[in-house]
Amino acid sequence: MRISMTTVVVSDDRPPRRGYLYALIFLLLILLSGLAVQTAQAQDDPNTPGASGTNPSGTLPENPLYLPLVALNAGQARVFDAIPVLEPPVDRPAAAHGDLNLALRGYTNTVANLTLIDVNGDVDEHAPQLAGLFATPRLPTFQAAYRVYDWNWGCSAEGCRGEPLADPPVTLLEMVVTQGETLHIPTRTPDIYGDDYKALVLYAETQRITLAYTRQDTAAVGYLVHIEDLTVDPALVALYNELNLAGRSRLPALHNGEVLGLASGATISVAIRDTGAFMDPRVRKDWWKGY
Repeated sequence: MRISMTTVVVSDDRPPRRGYLYALIFLLLILLSGLAVQTAQAQDDPNTPGASGTNPSGTLPENPLYLPLVALNAGQARVFDAIPVLEPPVDRPAAAHGDLNLALRGYTNTVANLTLIDVNGDVDEHAPQLAGLFATPRLPTFQAAYRVYDWNWGCSAEGCRGEPLADPPVTLLEMVVTQGETLHIPTRTPDIYGDDYKALVLYAETQRITLAYTRQDTAAVGYLVHIEDLTVDPALVALYNELNLAGRSRLPALHNGEVLGLASGATISVAIRDTGAFMDPRVRKDWWKGY
C-alpha cells in the first residue's frame, strides 16, 4: 500500500500551537488508517507473510509498510547432460529388459549379517564406492538384506524371472537414509567421457535408476549399479525418456557429486554388478574402502 502525504493546514482562531497539534493528530490518524488497511490485506492474502496458513507464528513482519515480499524458488529444475552411447544400443525395450529394470527381477528377503564383510581376492582400486551415494560420504546403517531373482533368457523372447540368486548370499542391500536428503552416484575415479562424466543412465523411472560405468548400453560390460526406492529427479527422468524414445544413441551422464534424486523415505536399496554378475554390496575391500 502507498500512502500519499499532503500538507495539512489548519486555519482558525485558535493559537498556532493548538493548530499544529490538531494537524499532527490528523496525520497520525491517516497513518494508523493505512496500517489497518495493510494488515487486513496481509491477512486476506495467502501469499503475504503472516497470513493465516503460511506463517505458524501468525505475526506480521517488522515494518510491514516498507518490507518487500521475496519468494524463493526452491524447486528450480536441475539441468542434466547427455553423451554419445557406444554402439549397439540395447536390443529390446529397456523397461522390459531384465538387466536394466530391476523391478522385473524383484528380490526376496534373506538372513545375513547387516555389517561390512571382509573377503579375500583381488582389489580394483577403481571400483565404485557406495559411500559416494551421500552428499557427505558415509557408511550407513544396513537395515535388511535381499537376494535378487535370476533372469532366464531362454524361457521367452523377453526372458522371465528365475530363482533367487544363491551366490553371493546377498545381492541387494537396504540402507538407512534421511528422508529428503540428496542422493548421488557411487563415486569412481576414471572418466567414461570428457568433462569428468563417470556414469551413464541406462534406465530411469520415478523410483529407480540404473547406472553403468561405461558408455555401453549393456549390463554385460563393466560396473553397473541399481538404486531402488528413491525419488529420481524429474528432469533426469524426462531427459532419459526423451533420449530413450529417440533411439538411445545418447543417454544422460552424471558426475561424481551430482544430485540424481532424493531419499523418498527412510531407506534406499542398492545392488552392484560387475560384467553382468551381481556382487555382494557388503564387501569392504570393493565398495567401502576406508570403512
